[in-house]
Amino acid sequence: MSPFKYLDHTADMCVQGIGTSVEEAFCEAARAVFNLMVDLDRVVPETRIQVSVDASNLEFLLVEWLDVLIGQKDLSRMVFCRFGVNIVTSNNGFRLEGEGWGEELNPVWHRAKLEVKGVSYAGLHVSKGKEGWIAQCVVDV
Repeated sequence: MSPFKYLDHTADMCVQGIGTSVEEAFCEAARAVFNLMVDLDRVVPETRIQVSVDASNLEFLLVEWLDVLIGQKDLSRMVFCRFGVNIVTSNNGFRLEGEGWGEELNPVWHRAKLEVKGVSYAGLHVSKGKEGWIAQCVVDV
């Protein structure tokens, strides 16, 4: 089974991260998003950023996680190829402590593809099924 895939969607792009844990599914969703933007095999995980986000449920936590990563791409011109997260319950729902590893974007070297502008609440879904955890959302391209 592939760790991430793309689903047909009338507009934009639906990404789906798949993992044996919810954390792994969130990481694979992030890989799917950045794979839309660049060739992940060309990104060197030389710089690490840390991310902390809170949300009332896992679906909103996925949106927050991906939005922060996309924001880092826009603010610091970084692209990421490797991710790690820890998700715990909190007083307000869930808290994610995560990391992304990557480097400054070089459009030619990284073979820039689509521009991902943000995450939509359309198609938002986080659940555990027969094949493991799925973290899915639509991104605005």
